[in-house]
Amino acid sequence: MKKLLSVCLTTCVLVFSSASVQAKGDQIQLRDGHPEEYVVVKGDTLWDISGRFLKKPWRWPEIWDVNKQIDDPHWIYPGDVLYLTWVDGKPKLRKKGNDRLQPRARVSKIESAIPAIPLKDLHSFLSDNAVLDDELLKTTPYVVGGRNERIIAGAGDRIYARGELDTSVKTQNIYRPAKEYVDKDTGELLGYEMHKVAETRVISTKEDVISLDVLKTREEVRVLDRVLPSPEGRVQSVFNPAPAPEFSEGYIMSVLRGVNKIGRFDAVAINQGYREGVQAGHVYKIFKRGESLKDPITKETIELPSEEAGTLMVFKAYERVSYGLVMTATNVMSVGDKVRSPDAQE
Repeated sequence: MKKLLSVCLTTCVLVFSSASVQAKGDQIQLRDGHPEEYVVVKGDTLWDISGRFLKKPWRWPEIWDVNKQIDDPHWIYPGDVLYLTWVDGKPKLRKKGNDRLQPRARVSKIESAIPAIPLKDLHSFLSDNAVLDDELLKTTPYVVGGRNERIIAGAGDRIYARGELDTSVKTQNIYRPAKEYVDKDTGELLGYEMHKVAETRVISTKEDVISLDVLKTREEVRVLDRVLPSPEGRVQSVFNPAPAPEFSEGYIMSVLRGVNKIGRFDAVAINQGYREGVQAGHVYKIFKRGESLKDPITKETIELPSEEAGTLMVFKAYERVSYGLVMTATNVMSVGDKVRSPDAQE
């Protein structure tokens, strides 16, 4: 009986110790040399600030102490003073002057809040690119021609399109399908990458025929080009870095600057979207594919293991595809490299 009790106690101690180690591993890890206080400056991003305090910047939601009693609890502005404190043994980051007992509202516009990621080049990128799935492409208005039966039009020309359109939106962009996104593993058609070729203004509609004047062009407008509303002029930037869904795993389908190698601040497309629970702010680790080598003795071809090479943050999600910005890079990456949640089991 004593021997059995001893075994049980030993087992309990081992289980408790294992749980303690696991719990310790799940604790937020502060960056070595982190500041106790930081004054936000213009040009900062949420990713930058999170990286000043955390070893894993995507764990920002766990450290940011939101004051729900103010109008814009998630927004941070240049000039805000952030300080590190401890609540129930856990690190928390707060704004000075925003104590829960003395809440104060800020009179400001969202445009002045710091973004989650660097927005340089992304404004024009999201205006120039879009992703439509097959069903949406079929229902989007399309160009049927121009005056005098012309099939090509430029700035200053009148063109005609057919389909249902929100006539309250007077400015419409013309897009052309540029690339099919097909999942290399399943063969599923995930969507079409669309490139903007022109800007137009709606002049009139008659039943399902739309008259538009071409204002600006990058390329000639052609029959079957698609008509889409101009996107919001500002990239949605008020979102928090957070790990992608634990079981979300995919790969980089393309790099959006047309280069072969991928590095920091390159925009990429991945084969994960709303369907997989992905949204703006979600962070993935990027794993560079292992190279193929020939064994010098057996002459067999062997595949080297993949290695972690960087991180990306999603800034625009669609149904089955998302655009992400590479935030860190420890190695050169390429199309086809894997992405998976930082919370995924190794």
